[in-house]
Amino acid sequence: MNIEMIKKIIKDKEVEILDTVSKSAVFIPIIKKNNELHIIFEIRSKNLKTQPNEICFPGGKIEKNEVPLSCAIRETCEELNISKYNIEVIDELDLLVTPFNMSIYSFCGIIKGIDYDSINFNKDEVSSIFTVPLVELLLQKPQLNNMAININPYPSFPFHLIQDGKAYNWKSGVYPVYFYKYKDYIIWGITAKILKSFLDTLKQGL
Repeated sequence: MNIEMIKKIIKDKEVEILDTVSKSAVFIPIIKKNNELHIIFEIRSKNLKTQPNEICFPGGKIEKNEVPLSCAIRETCEELNISKYNIEVIDELDLLVTPFNMSIYSFCGIIKGIDYDSINFNKDEVSSIFTVPLVELLLQKPQLNNMAININPYPSFPFHLIQDGKAYNWKSGVYPVYFYKYKDYIIWGITAKILKSFLDTLKQGL
């Protein structure tokens, strides 16, 4: 090992997010409906093992050797049963890193060349879809409720190796949880967090 080897290794390495166990990508689909812009949301199938019946954007786990954008497009095509040619990608949005070792890449774009009422979504993964007018979401102030994040070491943690042992002053944090309401739908959790970031970006540009 010498300095030249170190330089090459570091320069060739892609930047990773430390401690991430799961990497996913989602897509915020915008569609024109009744001559105004709407956002499409999905309700996950009740038969899914994770988060059944929850409201979400199209998306899923990034596969090996797959880039986030390809994942977002693939999952959108699979879940909405549309072609990649029906998707016009606008750009990447903010990256969400959760306290639960998850990183979620998000993108937004336009669903084109197909009417909303013609979307024959994949019923194995999606129980139903609905839209919310974009202007409605831009005008709405989401409800905010904070959750505490605390570190609780396992009993097997080697307290004898750290300063102050069991009396160590662990950091704590706050995890904001947002809620958007539209008719009988409640959009919350990670989906609402990604939605808020997208809407805040639009508001800042107005």
